[in-house]
Amino acid sequence: MASIYRNNGTYYISHTYKGKRITRSLKTKSYKVALELKPFLEIELITELTGINKVIKELEFPELADHFLKGNHAWAKATYNLNRYVLKSYIEGKALPSNPSSKATHIRRINQCWRWGLKNNLISKAHMLPGDTKGEARHRTFTKNELKLMFNHMEDSNFNLFVHFAYYTGARRGEIASLSIESVIEDSLVVRGKTGRRYIKLNQQAKDILNCQDSLWNYSKNYVSQHFKKEVRRLNIRNARFHDLRRTFGLNLIKQGMSIYKVSKLLGHKSVRTTERHYAPLLTVEIEDFVL
Repeated sequence: MASIYRNNGTYYISHTYKGKRITRSLKTKSYKVALELKPFLEIELITELTGINKVIKELEFPELADHFLKGNHAWAKATYNLNRYVLKSYIEGKALPSNPSSKATHIRRINQCWRWGLKNNLISKAHMLPGDTKGEARHRTFTKNELKLMFNHMEDSNFNLFVHFAYYTGARRGEIASLSIESVIEDSLVVRGKTGRRYIKLNQQAKDILNCQDSLWNYSKNYVSQHFKKEVRRLNIRNARFHDLRRTFGLNLIKQGMSIYKVSKLLGHKSVRTTERHYAPLLTVEIEDFVL
């Protein structure tokens, strides 16, 4: 019997026969509609699995990429634009980026397209690109002087408070870019982020900022990144990204003696291992001198 499940809000149907499995998107976010469609798609899956109706089309990659971009993925606009750029570059025969992280991003998204084609029976073989799909972790943090320069000399006063708030909470850009007063519950901020719904601890510095605000911020994530880069470039702070505030928040707490377990909770990491993986390279330089 075929089963239905939900992924990123969209329902899918899956059926297995003699060790082979086929999955199809039902292209609906309604469970009721998914149940109504199930019997019809189940027959199609059975005929494909038994070889009665083989629908593999063997698309060339340019056509596959076109289908992939038009698929129902529930992507954000920025994700769609990045996928389109990467696939277009690959189709045009351009070399992969030399930067390890950018190269990994290209390989990951190209391979995602190949896997999607297999899953949807548009190809019978995926020509996956070899190589690292994670890239090098970024370890940039801000010095005390850089933080002081940003906090004292950013020209946009409202955005300046937002930058302060991001540093005092260690929150992700997407978690605080658009806030309402209803999100504030006593000493915490309730947000939906990368790991789902979570509570952000508000220290006194963060609460002071909220108390002096007539209204909370309503920025787009792209605006936050672009405006931050514009401000730090003007201040001659090199190689800076908004997310580096979050990394600096975590590192400074650890350097002050807070346990990595507590820092992990404040950052909203799924496990302490995630925190250790991110901060172990940064803490190596903090180890006092030793003799063997």
